[in-house]
Amino acid sequence: MRRLYGAGRANEGMLPSVPARCWPLDAASAMTDNFQESRHRGSPLGTGQAGEERTIDGLRREIEELRGSRTRLARAAHAERRGIERALHEGVQQDLVGLAAHLEIVASWLDSDPGAAKTLVGELQREARRVLTETQALANRIFPPLLEAGGLIPELRAAAARSDVPARIAVEVGASCPTEIAAAIYFCALDVFLRAPAGTPVGVSVRGEGGTLAFEVTADCDLGPERLAPHDHIEALGGAVTITSAGERTTVAGSLPLSG
Repeated sequence: MRRLYGAGRANEGMLPSVPARCWPLDAASAMTDNFQESRHRGSPLGTGQAGEERTIDGLRREIEELRGSRTRLARAAHAERRGIERALHEGVQQDLVGLAAHLEIVASWLDSDPGAAKTLVGELQREARRVLTETQALANRIFPPLLEAGGLIPELRAAAARSDVPARIAVEVGASCPTEIAAAIYFCALDVFLRAPAGTPVGVSVRGEGGTLAFEVTADCDLGPERLAPHDHIEALGGAVTITSAGERTTVAGSLPLSG
């Protein structure tokens, strides 16, 4: 009894023994050699690793491009807001102050010099129309109102007329085009209108191609290959833009998905 008890105490806490399966040394060596050889020969394992590295590199580049695009958009939006503020403060506000002062003069002349007052009223009417036109132009820089009312064609024609460039406009999409898509194309064309010298012929074409909207803006002048905020806006909506500037012609072409 003591021997059995002692044996039980000696084995207490020990795992039961099971047969261990071991690979022969030559088999383990062969597996290692085959693995190394497969990597040198470009086996599927090596090819998959290289493909993953290319995918990671591509994702890194896309992330950097997105960061750069977001930074450019933020800077452009800030610059645009500052420009609108200056235009309101130094332009429209000063014009309105001048109109108010001249109206006081007219009021003082009504009894003493009605003829001079009438002449000044005519000048003030012309000045008021000019200020109204400038205010409408500022509003269009924020958002073009005709996009929702009539679509791309009337807004593009109005923008070309304000920019003093003869434009050939061909739009093959109707009012079903989402407003944000139409606005992105509008600002891309407006950028060309504003940068092209007065009198420069500009062509704008927009057409549907399956689930995308393709557009092209051409100007008969060299505007350079610079990427600007409207182009980043196109890509922010999932589109793509290419800029070709060769000789005396600049082409901005791109496409946008009609649905997310």
